[in-house]
Amino acid sequence: MTPDNILMLTAEEQHSGMRIDKLLSLCGDGISRSMAVKLIGNGAVTVNGKTVSKSCVICEGDEIVASIPEPETLDVVPENIPLDIIYEDDHLLVVNKPKGMVVHPAAGNYSGTLVNALMYHCGERLSSINGVIRPGIVHRIDKNTSGLLIVAKTDAAHTGLAAQIKEHSFTREYRAVVCGHMPEHEGTVNAPIGRHPVDRKKMTVTEKNSKSAVTHYTVLEEYDKYSFIKLRLETGRTHQIRVHMAYIGHAVLGDDVYGKPFKGFDGQCLHAGKIGFVHPITYEYMEFESELPQYFHEVLRKAGKA
Repeated sequence: MTPDNILMLTAEEQHSGMRIDKLLSLCGDGISRSMAVKLIGNGAVTVNGKTVSKSCVICEGDEIVASIPEPETLDVVPENIPLDIIYEDDHLLVVNKPKGMVVHPAAGNYSGTLVNALMYHCGERLSSINGVIRPGIVHRIDKNTSGLLIVAKTDAAHTGLAAQIKEHSFTREYRAVVCGHMPEHEGTVNAPIGRHPVDRKKMTVTEKNSKSAVTHYTVLEEYDKYSFIKLRLETGRTHQIRVHMAYIGHAVLGDDVYGKPFKGFDGQCLHAGKIGFVHPITYEYMEFESELPQYFHEVLRKAGKA
């Protein structure tokens, strides 16, 4: 990177046939795939002197220039919001997120988020890899999903944890109440997930512009109209469990996006109950569990009477 934030590189043989957004995420220091797409969309990337689209395929010898903007000024305010911290050291922490809390600021949610709380608790000791809006955030769970999240304090920890997620060696186990009875006691949903072609806020099972997604489930208990199940993610796509369960006809109870609302209950009944990983600095395997929250027990009680 030059002093004036210009990235200049010449495509080599191994880059031939690669999309420009992927190349930038691989070769640009601190440039994520989503950031690369944004830069391209803003016309800040040229190939052989011409602006391109994100689908541009690179050839050996192409000259790529990307203008990297200065980091945004962080205007997300630290807030003294209580955190349920399960584990913490100098490199990372594991947080038990309550149902209803948004993980990071976005349009309409610039306060009261987990990031606001983390900024107050950690100060500037949060990784910067995911930018000013998502400091420390390695992976996410939805607003109305409760349970365990790992947060990186340093870039080194963040990089090591992200690599484990990419390699599918990161343990993530959930509990859910779903509609109906599952077709078998144990099963696997292997169906690619991508952005919905019409409703861009939703995800869907599709072969077009999608990524592989694998979810394993085990039935723990069955009720008259519902099933209490354990799920293990092999991959970690946006809304993966919710999309997969709806896809096989057993939407997560209360999911008002992919299923139907549950009377007297706000949002889906889904809890991230276990997380396991190799510590990116000490290389020790660590595993943490979170007990089912009170709202979940209440849903199970109601499900048993339904």
